[in-house]
Amino acid sequence: MTHTSQPLSTEQRETLLKTLKERFANHMHRHPGLDWETVQARLEAHPQKLWSLYEMERTGGEPDVIGIDETTGEILFCDCSPESPAGRRSLCYDRAAWEARKENKPAGSAMEMAEAMGIEMLTEEQYRALQRLGEFDSKTSSWVKTPASIRQLGGALFCDRRYNTVFVYHNGADSYYASRGFRGLLRI
Repeated sequence: MTHTSQPLSTEQRETLLKTLKERFANHMHRHPGLDWETVQARLEAHPQKLWSLYEMERTGGEPDVIGIDETTGEILFCDCSPESPAGRRSLCYDRAAWEARKENKPAGSAMEMAEAMGIEMLTEEQYRALQRLGEFDSKTSSWVKTPASIRQLGGALFCDRRYNTVFVYHNGADSYYASRGFRGLLRI
């Protein structure tokens, strides 16, 4: 599955931008020192990224700006929904895990869906950084990008927040649960 963005209709674009602007204003603690005009100018300079943001929103991710990459100057959008995005749950980790299941295959995999949406799955480090901006996944969990050494042995990592602490766990990459999805990052 590869990323193929679709142009948004004028109505979809306007609705998305209005939603993003309101969320940005309501959560200034996630992006101190940034103003909406800077973000909007970046979005207008990279209109092809709007489709990925639209998909993040459509699947329940509630994307918001969480900062700027100091190296590249890119604005970082991340899924900030309180729980793992509802439209991205019940997925195994990747295509190989999906193919390995003999029965009861899920609809797809987290890695493939992220690629199709044009976003990156969060690493453990990015997940922990997100948790410093709020409390996320107190009832759900989210797959995170798994090191190749773990994945080669059939495992995959996921995280959640319980007892005011971020936990990292492992599972077979072919497992899937109604309460586990994934969070994404989009660089613009």
